[in-house]
Amino acid sequence: MKKNLALILCFAMLLCTGAVMAEDYAIATDTAFRPFEYTDETGALVGIDVEILAAIAADQGFTYTIETLGWDGSIAACRAGQKDGMIAAASITEERKAEGWIFSDGYFTGTQSMAVAEGASVKGFDDLKDHSVAVKGGTLSEGYANSLAEQYGFKVETFGSTLAVFMAVTGGQCAACFEDTPVIEDYIRSGGVFLQLLADTANEGNDYGFAVFSPDKQDLVDKFNAGLANIKASGAYDEILARYLSEQ
Repeated sequence: MKKNLALILCFAMLLCTGAVMAEDYAIATDTAFRPFEYTDETGALVGIDVEILAAIAADQGFTYTIETLGWDGSIAACRAGQKDGMIAAASITEERKAEGWIFSDGYFTGTQSMAVAEGASVKGFDDLKDHSVAVKGGTLSEGYANSLAEQYGFKVETFGSTLAVFMAVTGGQCAACFEDTPVIEDYIRSGGVFLQLLADTANEGNDYGFAVFSPDKQDLVDKFNAGLANIKASGAYDEILARYLSEQ
């Protein structure tokens, strides 16, 4: 009996220290934001964010599930405590920090640029007067567009997804769109949309970060940061970027 009790107590102590079962996290992400997260032709969720998270989890020894909830849905699920964190090419800004976002170290630096339909007459900001431009709501691209709207005399229209933003331009609803530069480049390169990225329209950009919305989740941010440093040192990080940002 004493031996059995000792074994039970030992097992309980292992559980408390996390030595038996790795921490399991619920992560949210966007739906279609190539090359960071999207579904490939086999139906698998792939992308830079997806692979970085997988590499960090393997390095840090934790498990997770990831669900595509969209941009707004991911934020809402994290705020409601339904998800532990989100990875969705979220730009790190002071405004978001003030709103309760808790970010990891930056894992990619992205700018926002303007794109138009192929062959469009709009060649730059000066051609946008009295036109509408498309953006995804709640993003840095929306903020960038709004910062220019009064100066150049255009109207900003918000949409729920990146693909809807692009379709608004190619379908003629809007004269241009603002979106993260690597995302525009990827959609054009893959033949997914008939857009033209306009030179000299990019802003200074921001780092992307993994995000949680409660101080109770700080341990997950710490693990992400530690794992990110390790995969950068090992070369795994550069290999992930090369797979998705190649010109081929």
